[in-house]
Amino acid sequence: MKAAIVVFPGSNADWDALHALREVMGWDARLVFHKERELGDVDLVVLPGGFAHGDYLRPGAIARFSPISDAIFRHARRGGLVLGICNGFQILTEMGLLPGALLPNAHLRFECRDVWVRVEGEGPWTKGLQAMVLRLPIAHGEGRYHCDPETLARLEGEGRVAFRYVSCDGKSWDEGVNGSLHAIAGVYNETKNVLGLMPHPERAVEATLGNQDGRLIFEALLR
Repeated sequence: MKAAIVVFPGSNADWDALHALREVMGWDARLVFHKERELGDVDLVVLPGGFAHGDYLRPGAIARFSPISDAIFRHARRGGLVLGICNGFQILTEMGLLPGALLPNAHLRFECRDVWVRVEGEGPWTKGLQAMVLRLPIAHGEGRYHCDPETLARLEGEGRVAFRYVSCDGKSWDEGVNGSLHAIAGVYNETKNVLGLMPHPERAVEATLGNQDGRLIFEALLR
């Protein structure tokens, strides 16, 4: 698997993603600066967490116009894999590669803790993981997923809700994490080659950290 991790001014999980993909998964992964115009020969593009351009205007609003954006669009449109984590999820909605928007958390607090998510719709990152409950870390102040009723119905009906915040036993939704509609933690695009999620799987891939649930998401790609 060849992967490019895009670095924006303010990215802070770029090296976490690089370590997870290159050192833990053993993939051919490298960093690509946002001012570059080509991604090179890659299978996967990762937009990491952080605060691109300081989250000025709103998260991802400026990053959407970075020179590398055209290459990301082309990669996605030809079926290439794109993963947006936290701030990367916000950027993908600003780019129009994913529907909806990420609004300030309902309680207006920054959340930095582990949460439980249930794997929902099947796709490249969730293949073989359906109904599993994973413990993943979050770190965001603007992670409340929102969309119009028609889009929400389409996401649910087409199985494009990839992850949902739930109780530790997975039996009930947990909308109290940030107030997301239907407790949505991650969504796919129509063709399911683009995924955005607020939790950080790249920060839960090693036994030494006490949690390897995030590794399951990357391993699903290989299936």
